[in-house]
Amino acid sequence: MIGLIMFIAALLMLIIGFPVAFTFGAVALIFGAIAAYFELAQDGAVLFIDWLDEFLSMFSMMPLRIYTIMENKILIAIPLFIFMGVVLEKSGIAQKLLESMGSLFGKVRGGLAVSTVIIGTMLAASTGVVGASVIAMGVIALPVMLKHGYNKGIATGTICASGTLGQIIPPSIVLIILADVFNQPVGDLFKAAIMPSIILVGAYIIYILAIANIKKDIAPAMKDININFKNIIVSLIPPLVLILLVLGSIFAGIATATESASVGAVGSLILAAFYKKLNFKLIEQASLEAVKTTSMVFAILIGATAFSMVFTYSGADYIVEDFLTSLPHAKMVFIFLVMAIIFFLGFFIDFIEISYIVVPILLPVADSLGINPIWFAILIAMNLQSSFLTPPFGFSLFYLRGVAPKEVTTIDIYKGVIPFILIQVTILILMVFFPHIFGF
Repeated sequence: MIGLIMFIAALLMLIIGFPVAFTFGAVALIFGAIAAYFELAQDGAVLFIDWLDEFLSMFSMMPLRIYTIMENKILIAIPLFIFMGVVLEKSGIAQKLLESMGSLFGKVRGGLAVSTVIIGTMLAASTGVVGASVIAMGVIALPVMLKHGYNKGIATGTICASGTLGQIIPPSIVLIILADVFNQPVGDLFKAAIMPSIILVGAYIIYILAIANIKKDIAPAMKDININFKNIIVSLIPPLVLILLVLGSIFAGIATATESASVGAVGSLILAAFYKKLNFKLIEQASLEAVKTTSMVFAILIGATAFSMVFTYSGADYIVEDFLTSLPHAKMVFIFLVMAIIFFLGFFIDFIEISYIVVPILLPVADSLGINPIWFAILIAMNLQSSFLTPPFGFSLFYLRGVAPKEVTTIDIYKGVIPFILIQVTILILMVFFPHIFGF
């Protein structure tokens, strides 16, 4: 039971607010020492030298694990896509897209919100960075929607939900991490995520148009808009070309995800130059952001590796596997139980911790039940997307709160995201029961 107690202790420390990587590392060391003592205590008195030898042998493979992480070619795509996202956000591409799409759909009830969803989709497909998308649309779109009489809830909810599309739409950082955890090709996960992404975006748009026409004053149409098709085309073509280069090269089998990420990074610099925004400061900001985020991911991964070694040493993985496989109707019960656990954990901890700590514990069970790993990975990715929206610690909520006008309260944002969370949960349930609709 030491491994299970260790897992609960780590979650409690994370909820309190301890740094993630250090929490996993420290908990692994403390409970590793306890597990080594109890292992030796079964044979009688424990000598310090024997305990130390057992404790050190538990982590004997740690240097090799860290070296393997450093050599992982899949994870190289993470800093490259983050770099690309920051460059595109600073180059003003989001502002030009929102202005153009707003003029195109503004005369329709809920048109500004629909434009925000479409732009969120395009930003997700060209950057995959949630924070940049939410902040960009919060700064640009939220004041415009409020100015034209949009309800605060529908405005903030649309921005938060649209910004988190980068979690499921390729090139998603979540999908790259899950590809590493599941030991599956990144390109396969990218392809599998396309249909669920399209259905989710369509569901958002249908909800916005429906609620805007049911409640006439919640998202009114704009008046006196001049549609300039030349500006719209000029704004749309550059990001579409970049999306085609990045995702098209993967789907066509021309490049791996890591190679396409390098194409995207160079392409973002070309776009920045096209918009006359390319300078040393921009490159410096993008590089620093990429390094900071990547360092965080690798630090968490090293802590998670130590944690998983102690968890396995304690035998807790067998307890979890025996419990889950013994459930009646094991496959469906397992899926729903896992989805409920991940959804609950998403209220309190980040997707990276869930991916590297919780998911590896579940993989042996999923494999023994014959669950399609690609389908299972996309289910988890869709679920993890909700963690960016769920109060009280959803990152999208904090990103928007930081740039929203004073008249928009935190409660407005919380109320606004609830319908979109329900839409995501509905899509998730449909994916479980009707996987063929989503291409599985």
